Amino acid sequence: MENSRHSDVLVIGGGPAGSTAACLLAEKGWSVRLLEKARHPRFHIGESLLPKNLPILQRLGVLNAVQRIGMKKNAAEFNSTETPLNRDTFYFARAIDDRHPFAYQVRRSEFDEILFGNCIDKGVAALQGVSVVDVNLDQHGHKSVRALSDTGEALQFTCRYVIDASGRDTFLANKLKAKEKNSRHQMAAIYGHFQGVRRRGGEDAGNISIYWFEHGWIWLIPLQDGVMSVGAVCWPAYLKTRSTALPVFLQQTLQLLPELARRMQSAELLGDVHATGNYSYASSTMLGEGYLLVGDAYAFVDPVFSSGVYLAMQGAADGAELVDKLLLGTEHGGRLIRAYQRKVKRGIAEISWFIYRFNTPVLHRLLMSSDDAQQNKWQGKMKAAVISILSGDVYGNPKVSAPLFLFKMLYYLLSLKNLGETLRFLRFKARAWR
Repeated sequence: MENSRHSDVLVIGGGPAGSTAACLLAEKGWSVRLLEKARHPRFHIGESLLPKNLPILQRLGVLNAVQRIGMKKNAAEFNSTETPLNRDTFYFARAIDDRHPFAYQVRRSEFDEILFGNCIDKGVAALQGVSVVDVNLDQHGHKSVRALSDTGEALQFTCRYVIDASGRDTFLANKLKAKEKNSRHQMAAIYGHFQGVRRRGGEDAGNISIYWFEHGWIWLIPLQDGVMSVGAVCWPAYLKTRSTALPVFLQQTLQLLPELARRMQSAELLGDVHATGNYSYASSTMLGEGYLLVGDAYAFVDPVFSSGVYLAMQGAADGAELVDKLLLGTEHGGRLIRAYQRKVKRGIAEISWFIYRFNTPVLHRLLMSSDDAQQNKWQGKMKAAVISILSGDVYGNPKVSAPLFLFKMLYYLLSLKNLGETLRFLRFKARAWR
């Protein structure tokens, strides 16, 4: 490796956000360097894509490659033991914008490697096994970046613009002391991969299954070759009760639901079980002079609606358009920056509205209130709006906004009508977060 290199853009992190931004900027003719601390393939959780991911994958030129490694997902399935309707399947084909009626479940090790390799094919100078140590953002005209390879070699780079796509490492947010724990959402997760978990039949074989239970919710994400990603997102107080090894605790948690226990009856754990606690955060800074934070490097809320990879890639794609114009010296830079910030925050806020309320009894019942055959016209429109959000249509589509507004108003009215229940849940949540 050379000890000093210059590029127009330097991207920190070779996950979906970093690879997307790097690829699109390279296609626009900029010299781009990407630094990834790990080496692909690497394990990463977050296997479930949204239908709105597909246009981005098409734009990057990797859709066919992702299709080959992916498990087709037609819907998100919700399960409950607390509502008259114990299962409902939200088919993406019934979204208001039905042009993308399915998505894919993918092994992130394979998915991320495809995106990273695509960067190299598009001319990005991408290095693996290189960790960024420091970035000097104060220099005018160019930034300097110090890094260390996994062989111990010290490296120095310069660039005109830095994009932080370091994921939950949140490199620049930590450096700028801008990372803030999300006080509105505090959950923890335990997860692993299993072989031999019972799947749904036919066209539903690839659907994600979500189960509510007393300590939070559980996901089952089918992957190719019979593998299932299984995880439980729980109140922190519940995880603190653990007195056994992680694999045993996860198995004990899954046994709390009879139907889930049946689906796991012949399951065999593959590899390690992982845990992460109180993971929801945001940065108070999204961008500044010569730098931009994208994806999880800026904010992460919760995996319940599988929105993380999509929001990261869409934010990175829009960020690449913004950085391109800023490097060209557009006179409308301020307006473009404000528009970009509004869009990113809107997408996160739209998903977060549901995330913050997902475990509330009212939203629980609303989502499981009736199947398609029992719904009247307005119930059907509201469900289509919810499916649109689950598909990734979170940036203010006018056709989605009106029925979604009605759904939210209904939630607030029912919360007031059942005020005692609502207050009891809030008190429970406060205790469970401790």
